[in-house]
Amino acid sequence: EDKPMPDITDIDKNLKIETNIEREGLVFKNALEEPFKIYGIFHDGKRYRRLPEDIAEKTNPGVHTLSTNTAGGRVRFITDSPYVAIKVNIPNNVKFSHMPLSAQSGFDMYTFDGGEYQAVKSFLPPYNFVDTYDGVYDFSVGGEHFVTIDFPLYNDVYDLYIGTKEGSVIKEAPEYKYNIPVVYYGSSITQGGCASRPGMSYQAILSREFDVDHINLGFSGSGRGEQIMADYIASLDMSVFVYDYDHNAPSVEHYRETHEPFYKTVRAAHPDIPIIFMTRPKVRLNKEEYERIEIAKKTYENAKARGENVYFIPGYELCEISGDNGMVDGCHPTDLGFFSMAKRLSREFDRIFKK
Repeated sequence: EDKPMPDITDIDKNLKIETNIEREGLVFKNALEEPFKIYGIFHDGKRYRRLPEDIAEKTNPGVHTLSTNTAGGRVRFITDSPYVAIKVNIPNNVKFSHMPLSAQSGFDMYTFDGGEYQAVKSFLPPYNFVDTYDGVYDFSVGGEHFVTIDFPLYNDVYDLYIGTKEGSVIKEAPEYKYNIPVVYYGSSITQGGCASRPGMSYQAILSREFDVDHINLGFSGSGRGEQIMADYIASLDMSVFVYDYDHNAPSVEHYRETHEPFYKTVRAAHPDIPIIFMTRPKVRLNKEEYERIEIAKKTYENAKARGENVYFIPGYELCEISGDNGMVDGCHPTDLGFFSMAKRLSREFDRIFKK
């Protein structure tokens, strides 16, 4: 007598995705599989990361640790499934006093239906989750949906599984309008501290506004302008470089010694791309903070004198909309602070991308 074919998940338990979600026909696939497409991060066989491990290890211990945080990571696809679910393997449940878990460890889902991004779902981690959590969003309208899911800003992700209804269409999403990424380098603010959710980092806001890909190389407390990082960034394919590590340069002298050499390394590899210099987003500045602005401005003026494609934004201009109300702790922006930063940068992006 013919025996029924065994379920593959009975043979290989690793393929079985445990979930509390109850939806008809729910099937999970690994986000690394086609036709899903990952942006801003890559998987090293164990977990997602923003930077190759050998580069991270040689830069500094902070960068080594934070290089596996998934800030700037996204997965994109089109589906006609009536729902989209996620199941995530995320081994650390770190909690900050000044940044919500929804941004540290949560995922954001946007649709791009009819040529407009809409925030439709924040997949929120349970407060005391251990190793994993899941979530689901039910579409109110049928048909195909173009989905982007933003990865967490301040945590490691080992695996992401995306759930759809069995038999649904899943197909590759079109590329970004500008598919050569903008690369951002800097501090904890660059990494996304302290947005309320991943889609509210200033890079994510700009990515949606201009439909441009990006790579987030912000490292909390650890963006110090090292030569190895300059060499790595110089090796990347990019449309624009946004350069801001003022907060993490340990001293004015360090900033002065590293700022222009770092710029020149990147510029030598990319003679024509726009490079934007920024300093820390802050309204009321002390003497040292003004000195730091002058250092970045000097690099800018020297480059301008050589006829290079450069822009300069002193950090207080990044607070034009938010003023003093854009910070959580006097340092890290809230969503309002990030919106203000994005709006100021969008003036340069308007010129660069000629929308």
